[in-house]
Order: sequence, then structure tokens, then C-alpha cells
Amino acid sequence: MNNYIDLRSDTVTQPTQSMRDAMYNAEVGDDILGDDPTVKKLEKISADILGKEDALFVTSGTLANQIAVMTFTNRGEEVIVGNTSHIYNLEVGALAAISQVQTRPIDVENGYYDIDKMENLIQNKGIQNAKTGLICIENTNNLNAGFIVPIENINEVCKLGKKHDIPVYMDGARIFNAAVALDIEVKDIVKNVDAVMFALTKGLCAPFGAILAGDRKFIEKARWIKQRLGGGFRQIGFLAAPAIVALETMIPRLKEDNKNAKLLGERLAGIEGLDVNVDNIHTSILTASVRGLPITINEFLDKLKENKIKAKRISDDRFRMVTHLGVGEKEIEQVIKVVRKIINDI
Repeated sequence: MNNYIDLRSDTVTQPTQSMRDAMYNAEVGDDILGDDPTVKKLEKISADILGKEDALFVTSGTLANQIAVMTFTNRGEEVIVGNTSHIYNLEVGALAAISQVQTRPIDVENGYYDIDKMENLIQNKGIQNAKTGLICIENTNNLNAGFIVPIENINEVCKLGKKHDIPVYMDGARIFNAAVALDIEVKDIVKNVDAVMFALTKGLCAPFGAILAGDRKFIEKARWIKQRLGGGFRQIGFLAAPAIVALETMIPRLKEDNKNAKLLGERLAGIEGLDVNVDNIHTSILTASVRGLPITINEFLDKLKENKIKAKRISDDRFRMVTHLGVGEKEIEQVIKVVRKIINDI
């Protein structure tokens, strides 16, 4: 990576040597025909970890989200989504263009869903009203914050869904970061949601894919929709194999990412002129603002890049940093050293 410290996202992680070895030695078959043993193993392991009946290996979290929406809803229905969620903001309008549903966004304050507000968004039956077909929640919540949604709040949402006969789907792209932060099994977080997705390519460091899980009937339909969208695989066991290694080896070390994000946030908060709310660092994501400095966000990020550090702009004055494999205390010390120099030289 040209010796950069890349903090833009945990998607920049590289597969470990054991993952690369697993790719080379994978046993494969035609997955569309149900003949790839490595994919079957990955899906079984994933379903067991999540406490669900079945699972489906897909290309990406975005595809998993859209397959889930299409499985649960009919065209023209409404989907309640968080206003800061990935499915609402960063999937190229797929809810409208592909799933053909319309959104009913809800404010999510620091990873908490207001149940009364959510219930008020559910459409009453009527000849002029769209039907509320699905509730989508996200955990960790807000791609620029990584907030942990309290389990009690998740269960309240699920209780509301059952009350109105509306399924609840969780985009759990970084759900394992939440689980290790809470020191519980991920199945305890997702046990009441009807379906859940997690990404393999973020903190878990696999080079490809995501997992969608739910009951057998849901996955049976989801597999059919995946094929309709052109997402069918042939000898994809070569990419399922490193995913298995990721699930077997990478989950516990996510604690390091969460710890390092807190450490980096605390060190940045100690630099005069930077605005960092350390209490808002729940997992591996932190944000900071340069509004107290005589420098624009673009100038600041350019200076970071000149010093071999990459961060992501998220607003007119804020940037995001995400810790991951390869970002340890040594790299954090270098980031702090460079940031101090940039500010001192202004």
C-alpha cells in the first residue's frame, strides 16, 4: 500500500497469509448447482454463528441488503430506514431503482431508535396509503460513527414489528465489532430480528463477500432473487475459503480495533484545535472536526496524505478514521506526530 497508514475504512484490509493459502487449496464446485462444498461450509458456519436456520453467501453487503428487501417486500411498499444508514445513503438509490420500494426515514440519535416515532411512521391501512412492508435497522449504526444499538432497543423494534406484522431486517455489516465490544455472542444481538447481514470484507479482512441469514424459507427465496439479479456463483469456493478463515480467526482481534480507535480518539482529543467526542467512539470508527483550526478540511486531509496518512472527509469540517488490522499503536503514534506537526505549522 505504498507505506500509507490508510484510515479511510476497514475495507482496505488485506487478506492474511492463511486466507491466501485457503484460497489456493480450496475445494470447489458449481455453486448454482449446489455443488460447491466450501460455500456450503461457509453458509453453515455463518448460520450457526448468527443462530439462524440458514445463510447465503453473496457478493457484497449492498447486494445482501437489496436481496433482503426484495425478499420481504412487494413493489410500492414502504421501508422504514435510519436516516444515517448505508442502505439509505450509499446504495445508489437501489431501494427505489431495484427493489422498487419507497423509504420512510427515521432519525437515529447516537444509535438509538425511538420506538414511538417509529410506530408513528407505520402506515395505516387505506386506499391511498402505501403498506409498510419492512423495518430496516443497522448495527453498528451510522457508517461515520459505528454506534452500538442497545440490545434492549433492538428487541423493542422487533416487538413493534411483531405487533404490526412487519418483518425486521438488520444491516449488521460491522455486527462483530459490536459483539466483541459488548463481550457477548453475536447471536444474542440478532436473535429476534427476522434476517441479518454481515460483511466479510471489513474488520474480518476477507477479500470478498457478505453473508445474509434468516430462516430457511427466507433464504430459499433470497437465493432465487440472488440468481435473478445475476449474483449466482460457479466455482466461488476460492473466495468462500478465506471467509471461513476470517470467521475462525479474526473475530476476537476486533477488540484491538475497538481499543485502538478509542486510543487514537483520546490522543487526537488532546490536540488543541481538534474537536473529538471520545464518548461517541463505540467501536472502530472515530470522527473529528477541524472547525477550530485556520485550515479547511481539504487542506488538512491533503497535508495528511503528503505525510502518507489517509483519512475520509465526511462533511465540510469533519473527517473519519477507522482502525483495522495493520493499524496498531506504532501507526497511531505516527498519526499523532503528523497531526501535531500540521497544526503547529499552520
